[in-house]
Amino acid sequence: MAAVPGISPAYADPTYQTAHEEVYSTPLTETIELVLPPGVSQEDFSHAIEKVIGVLGKDAVFIGDDLKYYVDPYDIPEAGELRNIPSAAVCPSSVEDLQAFLKVANEYKIAVWTFSRGKNLGYGGPAPRVPGCIALDLHRMNKIIEVNEKFGYIVVEPGVTFGDLYTFCAEKKGMGFIPTAVHHENIAGMEVVLANGDVVRTGQYAMTTSPSAHLTKLTFGPTIDGLFLQSNLGIVTKMGIYLTPQPQSYMACSFDMPEFDDVATIVDVFGGLRRSGALPAMVYVFHINEWAALFGKRSDWWEGDGPIPDWRTKELQQELDVGNWSVKFGLYGPTGILEAQYAEVLRVVTEKAPTGRLRRTLFSGEDGGLLEATSVPQPHGGIRVGVPSMWSIPMVNFYNVREDSIGAHGAYSPIVPLEGKVLLDWVKAAKRVYESQGFDLLCDFFMHERCAVFVCMLCFDKTSAEQRIGVDKIFNDLFKEGSSRGFAKYRAHIKHMDHNAELFDFNNHAYRRFVETLKDSLDPNGILSPGKMGIWPKQLRDTNARVV
Repeated sequence: MAAVPGISPAYADPTYQTAHEEVYSTPLTETIELVLPPGVSQEDFSHAIEKVIGVLGKDAVFIGDDLKYYVDPYDIPEAGELRNIPSAAVCPSSVEDLQAFLKVANEYKIAVWTFSRGKNLGYGGPAPRVPGCIALDLHRMNKIIEVNEKFGYIVVEPGVTFGDLYTFCAEKKGMGFIPTAVHHENIAGMEVVLANGDVVRTGQYAMTTSPSAHLTKLTFGPTIDGLFLQSNLGIVTKMGIYLTPQPQSYMACSFDMPEFDDVATIVDVFGGLRRSGALPAMVYVFHINEWAALFGKRSDWWEGDGPIPDWRTKELQQELDVGNWSVKFGLYGPTGILEAQYAEVLRVVTEKAPTGRLRRTLFSGEDGGLLEATSVPQPHGGIRVGVPSMWSIPMVNFYNVREDSIGAHGAYSPIVPLEGKVLLDWVKAAKRVYESQGFDLLCDFFMHERCAVFVCMLCFDKTSAEQRIGVDKIFNDLFKEGSSRGFAKYRAHIKHMDHNAELFDFNNHAYRRFVETLKDSLDPNGILSPGKMGIWPKQLRDTNARVV
């Protein structure tokens, strides 16, 4: 594991540390030039850094070439915008450290860009929306504060990774997995540091003596938790998260259909099963091209000109033993309940999707006991039983054509109504957009009860200017197609946040104006993550920083 002068390892697990270093080891532009925070002079910036070093220590502050881990590793220079480079990086280890740093930032009115681990890869990584912000890296705040086995929750600081959480849960014999895949619905009780350093706790956690601090979202008065999700109104420093108790059994299930247009049937059938309660957990659907990308480069499957043709897709279905579209879902709990749930799924798909293929594999604990997550092999286990992995990372190499190629990715991920004809119309439009640039449709989606989070993966070789330009064009055209249908992304790359925020236009963007009012009150100096999710402080609202 390579050591970088001045920077201690970010991950205790050497596998994750190696992956971390590899992602940032091949930047397109190696030189990191000094970019000052907006509105801050060189003299004031130097004084501020000296003060931060004085209160946090030299080993918590990074500048110059040590900022290599704080840029977007998948940047597309042809997009025509400035590189999103921070002026410095600061790594507090406690709430007290964070408060001391914010005091200096407020004094000099220096903007900061907050993140916990910076692995929002494909969306900008740790890079700031506004060049020159100080990168506020919370990965050293990595304590597991509390564990409650009876009620199945854990309280963590922002630097705790899924890997850390899994290791802890494995030792405690718990699953640690959220089958609904909707994390914000499984959060209860947050601690938040505001821009002025004040500390707020939400919900029942706001009572210093409450035994229900992390048992419910219910609160007295306005529920404010949501103000700190995908926002720049405060910095979350503790959070309660519900975990899945270790089950008696887990049933790994799959379903596939042979034709492209069958995605409409899949959506209507499995959407109904989700809403009826027969499938209480998240349903994952993927197109065959994306599955192929997990097991080889494009050249391994197709070396001809243009997108993969239909006849070759049919061959791939046989070679990979999947459908044109495939569904994966899991059932968790007592064995008898799982069997009943599966029987209902079988009944429905037999009647409404007779050309499909339903399969299952049951895993149960020994002698009627609880199931050990590590006993479930791939491809059935992994993230579906709470074991984090990097199994999907090879997908980014799909378009690599040379030995020195470097895979990267972006994404366009709109929220789409769970209606077959609507989703089929959308996926046909997306396919046309991909193929207009010579790319193949790479997509999957996550089915909840009433909507799908549809992920258009934009894999490319970042050393190829042609591919970088092509994938940028695909994103822009997908955004245009999605917006014309009333779709918006559930999250956005730092360069696309303003464009997505602009879509929420009811009553002259009343939602944005409301949040900006909160922003001006809570963060009068505009120091917390300016521009995040399209929310700007008043100091930058009328400048060229906002791009729409």
